[in-house]
Amino acid sequence: MVFHTIFMEAYLGFLIFSFIVSSLAIVPFINMLYQMKFRRRKQQTIDTGGEKAKEFDKMHNWKAGTPVGGGLLIILVVTVLFFLMYPMLRRFGVPITSAYNVHWEMLIVFLTFISFGLLGLYDDFLKSFGYARTGFFGLRLKHKFAIQWLLALITSMLLYFELGIDILPISSTNLVLDLGWIYIPIAAFIIVGFANSYNITDGLDGLSSGLLMICLFVFWAISSSSLDTILSLFIALWLGALIAFLYFNIYPARLWVGDVGSLAFGATLAVVGLLIGKIVVLFIIGAIFIAEGLSSLAQILSKKYLGRRILPVAPFHLTLQKLGWEEPKIVARAWLLGITLGVFGLWLATM
Repeated sequence: MVFHTIFMEAYLGFLIFSFIVSSLAIVPFINMLYQMKFRRRKQQTIDTGGEKAKEFDKMHNWKAGTPVGGGLLIILVVTVLFFLMYPMLRRFGVPITSAYNVHWEMLIVFLTFISFGLLGLYDDFLKSFGYARTGFFGLRLKHKFAIQWLLALITSMLLYFELGIDILPISSTNLVLDLGWIYIPIAAFIIVGFANSYNITDGLDGLSSGLLMICLFVFWAISSSSLDTILSLFIALWLGALIAFLYFNIYPARLWVGDVGSLAFGATLAVVGLLIGKIVVLFIIGAIFIAEGLSSLAQILSKKYLGRRILPVAPFHLTLQKLGWEEPKIVARAWLLGITLGVFGLWLATM
């Protein structure tokens, strides 16, 4: 894959700048979260098969008090820097190029990034301050799921009507699925699926953020080679902020991404894959997210229809913990598998 030097110099500079800004902001941000008491409470209920997560509490309640909402900082930094840096691109000699209308592409990316983030932020707020247990302005799981579908359908319709995307190319083959309007529900399903799968994966320190970093490097390479200015700049800024966050998120974490980040990051990762047109690559590099989501779904279905659990506890990373694997060991091996999948996905994208 051939990279244009002038493009990569600019994007690497933006990544470094985003990393520096995020690094300077993150410690004061953590202190602010402590002062606001915006942090994880004990005995929270998470979605591991529809039951109160006793196993999760047993293994992770020592982390109670860790601030959540790191995703909010990343969203703010990336959004502000993007709209400050975008006008400067031409000064770096970088022409604005894309296969789509750049303004609609920009709108779709940030609509997903911010709207799913706001939904997650609301959920974090309820859980951090105990309102979820009292029902004060609370949303049931089915209501949050319905809102996710609404947001995903809006994004998918914009992809279809404004950008004219209605196909799913199959990497390394000449096969292209011309879906027509059926593209809208399929794209929405992918967006909702990745949003929830990322949320489910975000259960161990550094697990989901490290895997996301690997996925973004793959898509950054693909978008840069295809000269998509909007995605290349967006991913560069996202990576810089994410790397700064990951320093504080590895075991033992001082900051968690929260639902504000996990829903936004999972949904936006899916949209990036749809925009690039590498849906098979998205499934390959995001395979661990998918596997984690499917493990929770299988647990729910097995309890409902078989009357028993197929896993000791879901998602799968909690089963590994229950079997005696230490948290850093699980995360490190997941990263290694993620790197392997990322290399394979990048190779497939070049064919």
